[in-house]
Amino acid sequence: MELEDDRLITSTKMLDETEVENTLRPTMMKDYVGQEKIKKSLEIYIQAAKKRGDALDHVLLYGPPGLGKTTLSHIIANELGSSIKITSGPAIEKVADLASILSNLNEHDVLFIDEIHRLSRAVEEVLYPAMEDFSLDIILGKGPSARTMRLPLQPFTLIGATTKAGMLTGPLRDRFGVVCRLEMYSNEELSSIITRSANILGIDIDADASMELARRSRGTPRIANRFLKRVRDFAEVKGSGTITLPICKEALTMLEVDDLGLDYNDKKILNTIIDKFHGGPVGLDTLAAATGEDSNTIEDVYEPYLLQLGFIARTPRGRVCLPNAYKHLGKTISKERQNYLNMFIEGTEDGRNGQTEN
Repeated sequence: MELEDDRLITSTKMLDETEVENTLRPTMMKDYVGQEKIKKSLEIYIQAAKKRGDALDHVLLYGPPGLGKTTLSHIIANELGSSIKITSGPAIEKVADLASILSNLNEHDVLFIDEIHRLSRAVEEVLYPAMEDFSLDIILGKGPSARTMRLPLQPFTLIGATTKAGMLTGPLRDRFGVVCRLEMYSNEELSSIITRSANILGIDIDADASMELARRSRGTPRIANRFLKRVRDFAEVKGSGTITLPICKEALTMLEVDDLGLDYNDKKILNTIIDKFHGGPVGLDTLAAATGEDSNTIEDVYEPYLLQLGFIARTPRGRVCLPNAYKHLGKTISKERQNYLNMFIEGTEDGRNGQTEN
């Protein structure tokens, strides 16, 4: 079984990417490509907060991994002229950890908490008064003699980032005054990001090659920049150092990334459903056993993009491959299977379209 961190097209951050990502990240809003609606709104909120001399309202950034939530948090801090403190939900294990972080914030500082949905309930309870009243409630003593002390905090801005907004508790979500959903990037936006990254890294890349990389990057800047670095290696060894369209296609073919950004693992799942289970439906656990992948990995890593492309669907009895998947893989779909899929598409299959099986 291949680990997720070994996949070139995974949108999660790899261990050796931090230094390069910091180099490629834009530092000001004008250099940030994409997410135009969010940028315009944030620019107004930031200017208004600076004009009043107040801390910016708390911001929640959510969306798929690799779209620039961390980058945007740094930009917000830079635009505010404030310092930023960075942590993550799993790193704040105890109430004392959060209290230490909050008490060390200066006026109008930005606190960025990645994976904020993974905060423990006890830590979350302490965060509520800090967000609302800029105060920290501390319990002194135990039992009948216990008493609560409220310590004032400097006004600050909390930026929370999550890939699973649905896992946030209602009280926490309601305390964010600014909620931004980051969307997948267009090919043109990704091409601009690739060109900018190439200039920073000192790489020559043709416009056609930049667009080809963009088309295969799953709408995710992190994947686009990862492709750029790998294709650069290929161009330096197999070519003249310039990334041209032929070099780009040859490199991506060697990396087993097709025209839609699917890799070997994606196609293995599709082929397994079609060849071994006649197109489905097949349960998630059965599919995991047949492909040698973990069921959670299939559900969280592979499925979202295949669902987005319209290649698979979740039915009450399991996963089903749709006609787009057959067409992309060059497989012939039988008349019987086509009739079944037509029933499913029309919502009549089992009379329970929309319910899913784990």
